[in-house]
Amino acid sequence: MTTGMDVTYRGTVYPWHCDHMGHMNVMWYVGKFDEATWQLVSGIGITPEYLRTSGRGMVAVDQRISYRRELRAGDVVLVRSGFLEVRSKVIRFCHQMEDAATGEVAAVAVLTGVHIDAKERRSSPMPEEYVERARKLVTDFDPGFT
Repeated sequence: MTTGMDVTYRGTVYPWHCDHMGHMNVMWYVGKFDEATWQLVSGIGITPEYLRTSGRGMVAVDQRISYRRELRAGDVVLVRSGFLEVRSKVIRFCHQMEDAATGEVAAVAVLTGVHIDAKERRSSPMPEEYVERARKLVTDFDPGFT
């Protein structure tokens, strides 16, 4: 088990997630990682309500994925997530997708997100309490790439 990373997604690979080669298509890895992202940031306070009422937003500026093993229809997956770096306007975080039955790592993603003023479309500092919450969740997980 990966330490310092919480489970942020649980799901199943359905047949319609699979491509003509019989394994989960890359678009579904990204979608499952996206759902995990919103669970992760919600945990520090960046909730849909906060975004709607504050005029703020989050944007991804970099995303890197390493595919480690194929997933097929019927596989049950989970994603563990953690923060790698936290600054006032920027968070860098990772996701590890696993086959829930075997524990094998299927994919790892590292993303950089920026907190923005949604009207101005410019970076904006996160509330300090959100920064502090995220800093308490920084993991020393090594995704194996940068």
